Amino acid sequence: MLDDPATSTMWPAAYPEGYAVVDVETTGLARDDRIVSAAVYRLDARGDVEDHWYTLVNPERDPGPVWIHGLTTEVLADAPLFRDVAREFSERLADRVLVAHNAFFDWSMISREYARAKAIAPTRQRLCTIALAKELRLPLPNHKLATLAKHFGVAQRRAHHALDDARVLAEAFRPSLHAAARDGVRLPLLECLPLTEWSDSPAKPLIGHQPAYRPATWRPSRRLPPCPYPNPGRYESDKPLAQGMRVAFSGDTSVDRELLEDRAIEAGLHVATSVSRKTSLLVTNDPRSATSKTVKAAEYGTPVVDEAAFTHLLRDVAPARPPAVPPADG
Repeated sequence: MLDDPATSTMWPAAYPEGYAVVDVETTGLARDDRIVSAAVYRLDARGDVEDHWYTLVNPERDPGPVWIHGLTTEVLADAPLFRDVAREFSERLADRVLVAHNAFFDWSMISREYARAKAIAPTRQRLCTIALAKELRLPLPNHKLATLAKHFGVAQRRAHHALDDARVLAEAFRPSLHAAARDGVRLPLLECLPLTEWSDSPAKPLIGHQPAYRPATWRPSRRLPPCPYPNPGRYESDKPLAQGMRVAFSGDTSVDRELLEDRAIEAGLHVATSVSRKTSLLVTNDPRSATSKTVKAAEYGTPVVDEAAFTHLLRDVAPARPPAVPPADG
């Protein structure tokens, strides 16, 4: 067990001085989706709770999956707009590491809301508790928040309620943080870069059309830009991704698929629409599913990782190797 945090001399000096454990509920997963509620638990350097905060947010549109988050038209009608709570939200985030379960998604939604409000969130680093659980090699059957909570004996009272999810995550993060400090584990910190791809909701609020929202099972194809780098080959588990690698996606993802594709393209990867012998990596949360991509990946021996691992790998993509220069004629 780790020494008492108040007196321990083992605590890594390089660890952050404070954390903001965040959860947001949203109208969906795409660029034009909005936050409908947000919660922040502020923690000190050793993971002890300092205070917490919660707010509803009027999304100025259809609230989306009410059957998940429970926030109806009537509940949200008088809620503040994000720009009205942005300053207080900023006070909760300022100079702290943003911690979330699948932090890439929460940061994406928060950053876009700040962009719409013509502001920038005052946080420079984020930490994903999925990535931390993997760094700690926790014996989890999956990486759902409920599974992480059960592992640490944390009772979940209202799943998909931002305040309770943030509380659960804060309580599970503290022992994770202590385990990392005890074992000398480097925290998987990523830079929080403001997102620029976002869209405004319609001027007229569309709150109240819940039946129109259903998870999409079909996505229209879109033209992807060509990758400027040559394919360096397959991904190897003990090495980083490299620019030019061909990456394919299969199945449902918690983050909007187009956002994942855009992040991969920005990192210099080649997003492929199918799996071939040249595919470097397949990203899927269900490798046992019999989709054409997973079947071909198994046939070709293509490496497979899940969404959380992929977003973690995106933090450190190796630059493309310069092309070989042929010898000059002598």
